[in-house]
Amino acid sequence: MSIIQSISPIDGKILGEFEASLPEHIEQALQSARSAAKQWEAIEVKQRCRILAQFSRILLAEIDSVCEVISRTTGKVLTEALLGEAYPVLDIAKYYEKHAARILRNQGIATSPFAFPGATAEITRKPYGVVAIISPWNYPFQITVSQILSALFAGNAVVFKPSELSLPVGQLIMDLFAKLELPQGLVQWVVGDGQCGEQLIDASPDLVVFTGSLNTGRAVMQRAAQHPIPVILELGGKDAMIVFEDADLERTRDGALYGAFCNSGQACVSVERLYVLEGCYEKFRQMLCDGIAKLKIGHGTEGDLGAMTSKRQIEIVQKQYDDALAKGAKASGQLEFEGNYLNPVVLWDVTPDMLVMQEETFGPLLPVIPFISEDEVIQFANKGDFGLNASIWSTDIAKAERVAKQLEVGNWSVNDVLKNVGHPGLPFGGVKKSGFGRYHGAEGLRNFTYPVSGLTSRSHLAKEPNWFPYSEERYQQFKGYIDFVYGTGSFFQRIKRNWQALQAFREYSAFDLKQRWQNLQLMLPWKRDF
Repeated sequence: MSIIQSISPIDGKILGEFEASLPEHIEQALQSARSAAKQWEAIEVKQRCRILAQFSRILLAEIDSVCEVISRTTGKVLTEALLGEAYPVLDIAKYYEKHAARILRNQGIATSPFAFPGATAEITRKPYGVVAIISPWNYPFQITVSQILSALFAGNAVVFKPSELSLPVGQLIMDLFAKLELPQGLVQWVVGDGQCGEQLIDASPDLVVFTGSLNTGRAVMQRAAQHPIPVILELGGKDAMIVFEDADLERTRDGALYGAFCNSGQACVSVERLYVLEGCYEKFRQMLCDGIAKLKIGHGTEGDLGAMTSKRQIEIVQKQYDDALAKGAKASGQLEFEGNYLNPVVLWDVTPDMLVMQEETFGPLLPVIPFISEDEVIQFANKGDFGLNASIWSTDIAKAERVAKQLEVGNWSVNDVLKNVGHPGLPFGGVKKSGFGRYHGAEGLRNFTYPVSGLTSRSHLAKEPNWFPYSEERYQQFKGYIDFVYGTGSFFQRIKRNWQALQAFREYSAFDLKQRWQNLQLMLPWKRDF
C-alpha cells in the first residue's frame, strides 16, 4: 500500500495522507461507473439539469470552507480561490442548467426528395459513457469540476484523477458531489501520480479529457491511441498581449499585471509575451515597473500573489530568469524567494533565443518586447508552437479585432485579459500544440457526446430509385437526373435537355409532392438549431 502525503506550499504543513489507487481499484471504479452511466443516461436531460442544479446551492453554502481548502492546497490567496476557482464553476453550472436541454436536443436534417423520398433525417447526441478526467494542479477545483459537470449534464459517468499535488481538493470535490442524488458510482476518483493516469486510461474509459503540459499530453494521447480512445487535450500556452499606442495605458498596464501574475503566473492562459508598440514602449515599460513594485505577496485574504504550488515549477522559473539575464536581458528586480513565494519580475531587452521566449514559463516572469507595425506584431505573436489565448489593447476596436482575427489562437479578447476563457457560453481550447477539443459553451457540452445519425423512411413505393436492377438505360436516366440537378444553364434548359430521363422518375416526384407537407410538419420541432 502506497501513501501520498499532501503538503501545503504555504507553510509546509501536512494536509492529509491519501492511499494510492491500485490497478484493481481503478478497474472496479470503471465497472461501477459503467453501471451508473446507464442509469444516468436514461434520465431525460431536463431532469438531469434539475438534479445538478443542487450543486451550485451546495457550493454556495460552503463557499468559505471550499476556498480555504483550495488556498491551503495550492497556495492561492483566498480572493483568487474565490474568483478563479469557485465563481467560474457557478457560472458554467448555471449556463448548462439553463441551456443543456436545447444544446443536446435532436436536430432535424433536410433530405433530398429524390434520393430520400418520404424520408426524414435527424441527429441525436449520445453520451460517451464513462469519461476519465485527468486534471492539473494549478486550478484543481475549477477545471476539474467544470469538466465533471459538462460530462454529467451530457449524460456520462466520471472517474477523475486530480494531480498528486491537489489531493485535498480532489477529496473536497468528492464530498460535494456525494451530497447530490446521483446514481451510486456516477462520480468517482482515483489517487496517484502519472502511472495512475496510465492505468486509468488502460482501464478503457470511453473518453479521456486531459489538462496539463505538452509533454504529458503527448503521453496521454499515445496511451489512449493504443485502445483507441478519443481524447480532449488542453495543453500549454505562451500567450501574447499586444498593446497599441492608442490604448488606455493605465488600464492596459493593470490588465498586463493581472494577466501575467494572477495565481503567480501559474495559468495556461497567463500573459507570457507582452508586445508594445515602439512609440509608447519606454513609457509603458516604466509604468509596468512602477506597478509591479506595488504588488504584494501574501496569503489568506491579504496580498495579490500567493505561493507557487510546485517546487519543480519554481526551478523552471529560476532557470528562465538566469538564462535571460545571462543573454543580456534586464530585469525590474531580483527573482527573490521566501519559501514558495516568488516576487514578480518584468524583463526587457529580451531576444528570441532566450528560454523565456521559447518555453512556457508558468510563473511570475513577464518579458516585454517592442514592435513597429501590425504586420510585424502578428508575425511575432504567431511565432511558436502554442496557440491558446491572446489579448489586443486599443481604443480602435476595428483595428484590435482585425488583428485578433489574424492570430493563430483558439481564444482572444480585446481590452480585457483572461476573463474571456471563463465565459460559460464560449468554447475554450487551443490550436497548434496547445491541444484540441473544447469545453464550455454549446460546442464544449457536445464534445462530451457523440452524434448518432438517423434516417426514417415513410415511403409506400415498391422500391427506391437507386435499387436494383441496373442497366444501360437506367445509367443514362440517372445521368440525366444528375445533370438536371447540378448541371449548368437555366432551370428550363436543364428540364428540356433531360426531359426523357426525368420522365423515368415521375412516380417519385409525384410521391414527393404528396409527402412534402407531412415531412415539413415532422421537421417543425427541430427547425431551429440552438
